Amino acid sequence: MKQQIFTTQIIAGLYRGKKLELPSLEVTRSSKSRLKESFFNVLQFDILDKVFIEAFAGSGSIGLEALSREAKIAYFIEINKRSYNVLRKNCRDLGVRNAQTIYGDTFLELPVLLNSLKNSNEEIVLYIDPPFDFRDGMENIYEKSFEMIKDIEINNIFMICIEHESTVEIPETLGQFSVYKTKKFGKSTLTYLRK
Repeated sequence: MKQQIFTTQIIAGLYRGKKLELPSLEVTRSSKSRLKESFFNVLQFDILDKVFIEAFAGSGSIGLEALSREAKIAYFIEINKRSYNVLRKNCRDLGVRNAQTIYGDTFLELPVLLNSLKNSNEEIVLYIDPPFDFRDGMENIYEKSFEMIKDIEINNIFMICIEHESTVEIPETLGQFSVYKTKKFGKSTLTYLRK
């Protein structure tokens, strides 16, 4: 029996309408189109020429949408091998040149990546979409994500957005960042943080 391939589409910009493959649902959970559209409506033209980082990237659908809307470069961090292969395939299929994929653990790789960008004048949009914590081995995923944000010391973060289960309470302040906006989409919520 042929395995079903799930796909999503780029909503707007240079790659509008192009299909992206999604990893199997056992491995990852795709960001809904409505949620993705809302996120980019909040960003509007602030995405132009920004450095975009998608942590826990899965298929890379958020970061590739950012590139479609003319982010300067996108970095993707993904630890699951199958998801990472799908991410690489999506980047190849779109023909993007300004994407960098990192195979590894977000909690180890993101601090290294941010450190490498700290002396740059580029502003960074950081999108964090941890796997929902009911998956095996993910019980402390949100606490670890909050600690990771608290530990960010660089000054060129424009905005952080966390996609999370709606039942999860995000602390009002995480290190130098504070919550300034929250938008709920059924079981998923987007919480925005700024300095």
